[in-house]
Amino acid sequence: MSILSYNGSAMVAMKGDNCVSIATDKRFGIQGQTISIEFPKVFQMGPHLYVGLPGLATDTQTVVEKLNFRKNLYELKENRRISPKVFASMVSNLLYEKRFGPFFVEPVIAGLDPITAEPYVCNMDLIGCINEPEDFVVGGTASAQLFGMCEALWEPKLKPDDLFETTSQALINAFDRDAMSGWGATVYIIEKDKITVKDLKTRMD
Repeated sequence: MSILSYNGSAMVAMKGDNCVSIATDKRFGIQGQTISIEFPKVFQMGPHLYVGLPGLATDTQTVVEKLNFRKNLYELKENRRISPKVFASMVSNLLYEKRFGPFFVEPVIAGLDPITAEPYVCNMDLIGCINEPEDFVVGGTASAQLFGMCEALWEPKLKPDDLFETTSQALINAFDRDAMSGWGATVYIIEKDKITVKDLKTRMD
C-alpha cells in the first residue's frame, strides 16, 4: 500500500462561471479502519482561497502550518492579498525543498484572483509539480474514479448552483467506489461576494 493512501481521501476542485468549487470527503482512517469524520482536509488561506491536502494526515497538519506561516509573511511583506497562482508557486516551492524526504501530500488549490475574480484551480504531486487545467483537478485515493465522473459531468461556464450539483455528484459517486474514502462530504463554493459551505450526508459503511 502507498503511504499516500494510508489515511484515505477524495478531493476535487472545479472551475465555474466566475466561481470555483473545492470538495472533500470526511473519512479519516488508518487503512481499513475508520477513526473519525471530523478531521479537516481543506483549509482557508484567504477570503477567496482554499487548499486541500489529501495524503498522510500527519503531513497534512505539518504542511498547513508551514503554509500559513509563509502566506502571512508574504502578505506582510507585500502588503496585499496573495493570489491563487502565487500561492500555488509557494506550495510547490515548499514541497520541492523537501524532495529528497518529501511530505506525503498532493495539494489541491482553488480560488478566485483578488483583483480579476478569475477562477483558478491546480493540483500537484508530492514534490510540487504544478498541473493547471482549464476544467477540474482531483486528488486522493479516489482519483481514478473522480477523473471518470468529472469527465462525464463537468461543463464549461457552470453557474454556482450547477457547479455545486456537479461537484457533489462527481465526488459522491466516485468515493462510493473507493473503500478508503467517503463517509460524507463537505463542498465549498467560492464566489466573489460570498462562500457557501455545505455538508453532505452519504453512506457510512
